[in-house]
Amino acid sequence: MPRQLPFDLAPGEALSRDDLVVTSANARAAALIENWPAWPAPVVILAGPAGSGKTHLAAIWREEAGAVSIAAEAIGAREIGLAETRPILIDNADRGADRGSLDENGLFHLINAARAAGQPMLLTARRFPGAWGVTLPDLLSRLKAAATVEIDEPDDLLLAGVITKLFADRQVDVEPHVVQYLVRRIERSLSSAMRAVDRLDQAALERKSRISRALAAEIVGAMEAGQDSAGA
Repeated sequence: MPRQLPFDLAPGEALSRDDLVVTSANARAAALIENWPAWPAPVVILAGPAGSGKTHLAAIWREEAGAVSIAAEAIGAREIGLAETRPILIDNADRGADRGSLDENGLFHLINAARAAGQPMLLTARRFPGAWGVTLPDLLSRLKAAATVEIDEPDDLLLAGVITKLFADRQVDVEPHVVQYLVRRIERSLSSAMRAVDRLDQAALERKSRISRALAAEIVGAMEAGQDSAGA
């Protein structure tokens, strides 16, 4: 299995191809990024739940394509001008729609400018465009014409690979049964896996102990209770 790991990482974490684990949950999305620039449409949307890896995959593509990131909330003449010369990335495009701040006219003209110039666009979102609440018919038509690739909820194999890789990056050895316990107990998102590994590593360092199943149970219990302190 390729060593690849797409997930939404905190600032400062690695967002490269080398940090990747691909399973059936994200294989289609990973293949889309790997197949660049042979894309099925000029505008592509990666759709998946929070913590499923959209931002990581988008970061890999941005680096590969030399794309520029644009916010969906404010799209003016400068941004439209960029779309005439550079590939465009809009991460979390439906977040503005949730807040009522999506610049629908701006996004419509941005898509038109990119298409006219032959520049690709990648948008990430939690949902398909039909669920964004877009009121501008022309924009909705453009979004529905985009190629949409869905990322599924992380499966057990992906979560286990993520947790193992995160511990290995910290040079921490953890027994497989501890990893499997975490897979069964944490929220099914890769961002939750990151938090669990971070808190377990902190707790083990503070106590100068190994990461055991008992420690994992304590930390996961604290996370479920909404406690921020690893030792709480």
